[in-house]
Amino acid sequence: MTNVHVVGIGMTPFGRFLDTSVKQLTAMAVNEALADCDLVPGDVEAAWFSNTTQGVLEGQYLVPGEIALREMGFQGIPMANVENACASASTAFNAAFTAIRAGQCDIALAVGSDKMYHADKARSFEIFDGAIDVHDREATFARLNQLGQGVEPPADANLPNGQRSPFMDVYASWAKFHMKTFGTTQRHLAAVASKNHQHSTLNPKSQYRDAVSIEEVLAARPVSWPLTLPMCSPISDGAAAAILVSDAVLERFTRSRAVRVAASVLGTGIDREPEDMENHITRRTANRAYAQAGFGPEVIDVAEVHDATAMGEIQQVENLGLVPFGEGGRAAERGDTALGGRIPVNPSGGLESKGHPIGATGLGQLAELVAQLRGEAGPRQVEGARHAIAENGGGVYRFEEAVCAVTVLAAPGD
Repeated sequence: MTNVHVVGIGMTPFGRFLDTSVKQLTAMAVNEALADCDLVPGDVEAAWFSNTTQGVLEGQYLVPGEIALREMGFQGIPMANVENACASASTAFNAAFTAIRAGQCDIALAVGSDKMYHADKARSFEIFDGAIDVHDREATFARLNQLGQGVEPPADANLPNGQRSPFMDVYASWAKFHMKTFGTTQRHLAAVASKNHQHSTLNPKSQYRDAVSIEEVLAARPVSWPLTLPMCSPISDGAAAAILVSDAVLERFTRSRAVRVAASVLGTGIDREPEDMENHITRRTANRAYAQAGFGPEVIDVAEVHDATAMGEIQQVENLGLVPFGEGGRAAERGDTALGGRIPVNPSGGLESKGHPIGATGLGQLAELVAQLRGEAGPRQVEGARHAIAENGGGVYRFEEAVCAVTVLAAPGD
């Protein structure tokens, strides 16, 4: 079975771009990816397009990819649209990877593009409501609230108010469960957020580029206790793209910049008790990814994980086996997951500060890791990085993510 390599990456800045369309964002990311490997649209044999918001906000419920890509000159090839909540872009990447391994094509495009900002902010938050079972919403939140039962905010804690994504309440429940189970503290959450905001100061494409101290994170506006604003990802506009190729055409490209896809795995959850961490959706998906890659977490040098909140990073570095269960927050507080630490996590700034345009997020993670493994990440470069992992989750089912994507990458020549 052929190896699959990433030879081109492209990514727009993530941020608030009210006057830039989905088509324009798509073109910016795809053109950058094509230029990165010296290709033109006619060289691409198949494409997968990820988008989650355009239907809700613009009414483009169907064929958004065909419309966005056709205008760029992609014609006469297979195209498919991908929706898998916040894991949509990684799912598009997985589809391209699978098609190449199956011998259906040799050069494929995966692109994710989303615009989340809208003049009516309530419309933006409606998107998240659709990532939870609409027929089971009350029961879902009852289960989540049960997770955190017995862990209450201090009497002097400022309670949240105003509009917010329902997923902030989801992550707050997960945080309280982790506190109850492992003794994790709000300061641990703040250490993760502070670390990622510091990383973002080195990333010119990050939505936020301000350093924030642990104390400033703790003192910031509450969102859903124990989460404060800097612990939470913003809504974002943006796009990211990757060009994947098979061994059969690799000689057309610069081998010293071709990053091998060691594994690309999608997973869903199974029925389990919340305390059964070994069967968490991400743990199970990561184990499959490591088996496909032929190596485990002990050789991973850098990671990008789905920190829609700081709690997301804590639980996912544990699920990926990068730290033991219960140690995610403590590892951040010690500096283990910072640039220069034992296992740098989210050197891009993560979703918390780089931004989170849902349909582009997973490919944004992979763009960062490809740059890291090429040695092209500039001031945020992880020295000597040879193996990388990305985790990208989406939606909620019962009390965990509905879908998880784990991608493992190996440096050129590895």
